Amino acid sequence: MQKTVVVLSGGMDSATLLYHLADAGHEVKTISVNYGQRHVRELDSAARLSEALDVENVVADLRAINPLLGSSNSLSSTSIDIPEGHYEEESMKLTVVPNRNMIILSVAVGWALSLKYDAVAYGAHSGDHAIYPDCRPEFAEALDRAVQLCDWHSMKLLRPFVGMDKGDIAKRGHELGVPFHLTWTCYKGLERHCGKCGACQERIEAFHKFDLADPVEYEASVIAAKGPIS
Repeated sequence: MQKTVVVLSGGMDSATLLYHLADAGHEVKTISVNYGQRHVRELDSAARLSEALDVENVVADLRAINPLLGSSNSLSSTSIDIPEGHYEEESMKLTVVPNRNMIILSVAVGWALSLKYDAVAYGAHSGDHAIYPDCRPEFAEALDRAVQLCDWHSMKLLRPFVGMDKGDIAKRGHELGVPFHLTWTCYKGLERHCGKCGACQERIEAFHKFDLADPVEYEASVIAAKGPIS
């Protein structure tokens, strides 16, 4: 049985990853990271998703590094508005937290090594490649090599969704019975999903790709514009 630490943000991709690996027989623990993100409520979703599978979830508190990362992006700086609409080059850059995946994965790898686990897994997918440099296959391959060299204990980095898009992940999650109502996607982190930020737009389109019901609540104006989505 492979033992794997899953990086669990609380969103639909990492939630599906957790259920996918559990279904494949992995023994899993989950790690989430508080880096001072505006949508910190995603950590509550991560805890509830872990509880639903009765697996351990830990939160790494990295809020102290927020001042080092937050001045250039809208996710960790409240002085920059969350861009709305589909991602384009300039609006996308406003959601890039510098080196976020390497920081988060480094912490996850450290914990996995201390546990003598076999792997760390994260939910990068093909739709991320053009948006975030640290979700590209080249980055993951280089980091996988580093993971295998950083300690005497042999480990690897898993990214099973790297060839799938977000719609494919929604379909896989539906097949696995992922409780998508527990997940959180919206970058604004309000009471309900705004439906307007790039993350919400991608989620809505992912569920529509295979005519799947999305059980989370969106702002009424979005539901009126897009049609029923739950």
